[in-house]
Amino acid sequence: MGGDNEKRVRREMGDSLFSLDSSPDQIFENEAMSMQQNAELPTIPDEPLDVLVVAAHPDDAEISVGGTILTSLREGKRVGILDLTDGEPTPRGTPQIRGAETRAASEILGISWRGNLGLPNRSLRNELASRRLLAEVFRLTQPRTILTHHWEDSHPDHVAASVLCDEARFWAKLSKTEMKGEPYYPPRLFYYFSIHLRNHPRPHFVVDISDDLDKKLTAVACYESQSLNVPRDGRCSIIDDIRDRARYWGWSIRSAFGEPFVSREEIGVSTLDDILSPA
Repeated sequence: MGGDNEKRVRREMGDSLFSLDSSPDQIFENEAMSMQQNAELPTIPDEPLDVLVVAAHPDDAEISVGGTILTSLREGKRVGILDLTDGEPTPRGTPQIRGAETRAASEILGISWRGNLGLPNRSLRNELASRRLLAEVFRLTQPRTILTHHWEDSHPDHVAASVLCDEARFWAKLSKTEMKGEPYYPPRLFYYFSIHLRNHPRPHFVVDISDDLDKKLTAVACYESQSLNVPRDGRCSIIDDIRDRARYWGWSIRSAFGEPFVSREEIGVSTLDDILSPA
């Protein structure tokens, strides 16, 4: 490695992370560890949340469950979003740009709270430190329902986020621990589908978002750096895909638009009216 190149890497990564004997894998591991040290608890809302959406990156919540968020808010529920990473780097984004886009989308949605754990993008993992931070958020926000990524996805960060939620949910109820907050076990955990894996989901229920799709897409469009509204190969954009999928799931429940979910546990209802679709 040339001297100038070595100096550049030292400036970017720090002397403590770099040595001439380091392999590319070791350098990546050390960089991820350094980024992990930047993770910390966000400011916690004053009141417990009814719904907490846990997303790997800013824009995942808007894309996957933006309609459900809006529907829940109209019902008077307190809804929060926890982004695990800042989503950067990306080809056209920076942490500052992505942060501004996230604030704009949050304002459109009108959510009760949004936080970011500051975990490393592209190398999100189910590590003990990350699990503890997420469990502390669950203990402190006490959500009645958690929504997070389905465990099958082509994006490794989405898969890691799903596993982290499963295990942090269990950890959140532990006693005799130094974790912040009181022991708490979130009663419900549902999984949403992201847009990367081109499979055919079999959801357990679909939320009718017919009255909220337009506002959802307005929130999604805030993420201009992610080129979500740019046609690919001269054809459809990602926002076109989001609308088309929502239309399909709406059709599946005899409505206009919908968002699908999966549950690993049985879902209880008080009456058949809770599950009957409109004629």
